[in-house]
Amino acid sequence: MVLRASLFLTALFVLWGIAAPAHLTDTTSALLSYTISRFGWFYLLSVFGFLVFSLYLAFGPFGHIRLGREDEEPEFSRGSWFAMLFSAGMGIGLVFWGVAEPISHFATPANAAVTPESAEAARAAMRYSFFHWGLHPWAVYSLMGLVLAYFKFNKGMPGLISVTFRPLLGDKVDGPLGKAIDVLAVLATVFGVATSLGFGTLQIESGLQKLFGIPPGFWLTAGIVVTATVLFLLSSLTGLSRGIKWLSNLNILLALGLLLLIIGLGPTGFIFDTFTTTLGDYLGNLTSNSLRMSPFNQGTWIAGWTLFYWAWWVTWAPFVGMFIARVSRGRTIREFVVGVMLVPALASFIWFSAFGGTAIDLQLFAGADMVSAVKADVSTALYVMFDHLPGSQALSLLAMVLVVSFFVTSADSATFVLGMLTSKGSLNPGHRVKLIWGVLLSAIALVLLSSGGLKGLQTMSIVAALPFMLIMIGMAVSLYRALSDEEHQSRLREIRRLHKLQALMDERDR
Repeated sequence: MVLRASLFLTALFVLWGIAAPAHLTDTTSALLSYTISRFGWFYLLSVFGFLVFSLYLAFGPFGHIRLGREDEEPEFSRGSWFAMLFSAGMGIGLVFWGVAEPISHFATPANAAVTPESAEAARAAMRYSFFHWGLHPWAVYSLMGLVLAYFKFNKGMPGLISVTFRPLLGDKVDGPLGKAIDVLAVLATVFGVATSLGFGTLQIESGLQKLFGIPPGFWLTAGIVVTATVLFLLSSLTGLSRGIKWLSNLNILLALGLLLLIIGLGPTGFIFDTFTTTLGDYLGNLTSNSLRMSPFNQGTWIAGWTLFYWAWWVTWAPFVGMFIARVSRGRTIREFVVGVMLVPALASFIWFSAFGGTAIDLQLFAGADMVSAVKADVSTALYVMFDHLPGSQALSLLAMVLVVSFFVTSADSATFVLGMLTSKGSLNPGHRVKLIWGVLLSAIALVLLSSGGLKGLQTMSIVAALPFMLIMIGMAVSLYRALSDEEHQSRLREIRRLHKLQALMDERDR
């Protein structure tokens, strides 16, 4: 039922995008404006709550609990685990926004009192880039992944979002309510991933135009989508421990190589100074930024950036959380949260310090006009920055290969997760269902790129975050109740064991 309902609703939405892309965009934009204006406070409070709750789970009384049997070893090495977390979570986004976001904030600061393109604007720009890509998104992913992993590996339940509500809803999760929760998770995943594939395609197009002078057009778009589809389907069909694992490791090697080149060829001292200063600013302003709205001046910056990101991370949570859960068996809750939340966030900070810091240094001290480049075309901003560094052609080629690799890995992981969600939570979904979702995701991206409906799909995925945030709050409550019950039962078993031991000792003494 979940598979059929998801396919039907997805097809209806795509037909809307084909038949009336302008109407789709207008309708979803109106929904987005209403959602953010009325419930922006709810987005901020919820995501901040997810962050606090995740830290409590890691460093509170439940941190020692292992996901799986008490003596179970992790399925993947720590290095491969980190690589898969990072690749599925936000790899392609860092490449796309590493230059564009800090420069955007530099040109248009969050605080209207800050002078645009000033030293103060540069400092604030880096702080907000850290904020949007730091602990908060990974807290969303961490909570979702942890709930799914616990109920799957510790309670033996299917890998479905609906079953995590059993402590709260009982057998109702087996009925229409549970199916509706799973369908919403599938739709959020389809909308989010198809949109990302569309924008990834646009960035690859920009790279081909920049490097080889190939003009953009329908056939180039189709060629990129078809090639990427073949690659990620081949990877998906080889299984989790081969295709996705190998690609994720390749992603990390390519990303690390590009990062080290930027640090070495760029303003190295400025990059490390930026990292140190911004990290202090970020940690010092974490709570105030997390709860910052603008009711007194009616500004739109928070809605356009922070609320947009928070909603975006929530729509990606079913996909990324399900995938993280699948590859994290055998880890303790403490290791899981630290690994999922802190390590990728630190990697994001280093990435933005290198790419955003280099771009701002070029703007402030080298006479480069990065602001105009970002305003002209966000997707080419990275390549424009490379033009001001030695070996620009090689850097651009490496970046484009990295985008393709992240593109393939994200789609690969998405087909795997969609297969799980529509195969009653199977940890190893069949090839047929993965092929269906892989082809459908690519078809959606291509159709909406061609018809102009991609913006409407992106906006709709953000609107879908509101009901899904409520689902995540319910999942958090359900997990807390289940963990508390497990700890209570564990204490009772320990007390009984001690009583038996004491009785044996008393009998021996007699």
